[in-house]
Amino acid sequence: MPKGIYPVPTPVNEPIKSYKAGSPEKIALKAAVAQMRSEELDVPMYIGAEKVTTDDKVRMAPPYDHQHTLGYFNRGDADHVEQAINAALGAKDAWQSLSWEHRASIFLKAADLLAGPYRAKINAATMLGQSKNAFQAEIDSACELIDFLRFNVHFMTQIYSQQPISSPGMWNRLEYRPLEGFIFAITPFNFTAIAGNLSAAPAMMGNTIVWKPADTQIYSAQVIMEVFKEAGLPDGVINLIYTDGPVAGDVVFNHRDFAGLHFTGSTAVFQQLWKTIGENVTKYRTYPRIVGETGGKDFIIAHKSANPKAVATGIVRGAFEFQGQKCSAASRAYIPQNIWDETKAKVLSDLDTITVGSPEDFTNFVNAVIDERAFDKISGYIDKIKASDHAEIIAGGGYDKSKGYFIEPTVVVTKDPMFLTMCEEIFGPVITIYVYHPEHFEEALELVDKTSDYALTGAIFSDDRYAIELATKKLQNAAGNFYINDKPTGAVVGQQPFGGARGSGTNDKAGSVLNLLRWVSPRTIKETFDAPHDYRYPFLEEK
Repeated sequence: MPKGIYPVPTPVNEPIKSYKAGSPEKIALKAAVAQMRSEELDVPMYIGAEKVTTDDKVRMAPPYDHQHTLGYFNRGDADHVEQAINAALGAKDAWQSLSWEHRASIFLKAADLLAGPYRAKINAATMLGQSKNAFQAEIDSACELIDFLRFNVHFMTQIYSQQPISSPGMWNRLEYRPLEGFIFAITPFNFTAIAGNLSAAPAMMGNTIVWKPADTQIYSAQVIMEVFKEAGLPDGVINLIYTDGPVAGDVVFNHRDFAGLHFTGSTAVFQQLWKTIGENVTKYRTYPRIVGETGGKDFIIAHKSANPKAVATGIVRGAFEFQGQKCSAASRAYIPQNIWDETKAKVLSDLDTITVGSPEDFTNFVNAVIDERAFDKISGYIDKIKASDHAEIIAGGGYDKSKGYFIEPTVVVTKDPMFLTMCEEIFGPVITIYVYHPEHFEEALELVDKTSDYALTGAIFSDDRYAIELATKKLQNAAGNFYINDKPTGAVVGQQPFGGARGSGTNDKAGSVLNLLRWVSPRTIKETFDAPHDYRYPFLEEK
């Protein structure tokens, strides 16, 4: 069989389509939405070679039209978790033995399928199931997932090419083995791309996966599996199950062959999983890798030199795109008094032009939040703000769940920098603003740093380079992704590796080589060409 070192296609970020009126992509997307909305699916679990259905059918509905039924997914139980683990372990030897270029080819083909024949379908599924508008679906479920797949293949080859030096008479090598056991991927509702990446990235490095998506993302998750299967992913490499979290966790975290957790979700859940893994560590064959990206209380801070219009746009886009349901969404802002009036006027005038409604109406900038639980939590915060003497709502504040889970983009102003909504993660279309004295910039930076235990994203707006440098230094631990004169959202694979520390996760930087390194266990091999035949060293000789 011929062997070689094969350069992979140079990755380039997938171009974002505009979906302007009359464009081919807009016509195709509208047709896909209409077609998929007209169907009721019975979504199976994927375990080994089987598509598994059960008697426990769970209804799926668009968050913006919760009376409509998209179909049902099949709820699994503990036995299905065991079956998925067995399927992953059964597929492991063949998968990790497969030459790396064939693993790469599968995921490169998946990227091309998403870029071409599946683009409208994956975007439509994300619009219908997660209430994303067309642009938010495009940058997520199409472009970002495509980028993850293509760039990760590139990063994989970079890892394999990193080799030690060799002295004369020997050859030193590093072998990048997959982890010993299976990987458990737990994925969130808010990004289809994250769901695909958390399962695919470890698999690309030769691992096999048990994948449990959020219930509210299953509608698009099954499209990802459809793409992976068409791309040639062997049975058992990624096993997709729909069980309750505690049910899955009880089986997975007590299994001897549990080798790693790839997680995106809430901080509280991640901390509980970490605790459980720690308590069970003596049960495992090896120390599990734990990789997690969790919550954020992401900030914007403006300096007195900042352009008010740029700050206002950063607030509106950063806080309200995808209804604020991004881990990176701007949730608190610190604005100096000297630019506040102009910034406020621009924010309010922008919000006057924003409509809230179904993503099927492409003129709506803001859509529904994900489900009733999220709606009740966010509206509960809004009610607390309305009842408080320490803050006022200057825009929005309305909500209605009669048709869909709609919450107006809400801007809050407080005179208390430690007010409830300056500190606690809301995960919805609510931003709280604290107006500070323009000469107290350093004190404002200290507030930013100490107010939250999270450290995911943040932004500084300023036209003063000294102020930018000061903020960059003072806030070095306050955000894993730090933006200068831009909103704190929108990280691009290969350009801004994503992740934060403190309460926001392990900062293993999805979209970079750093994340893939977590899914290998290197072995050093030293080969000596002329082995010694005598134990004695020259220093032993006196004559």
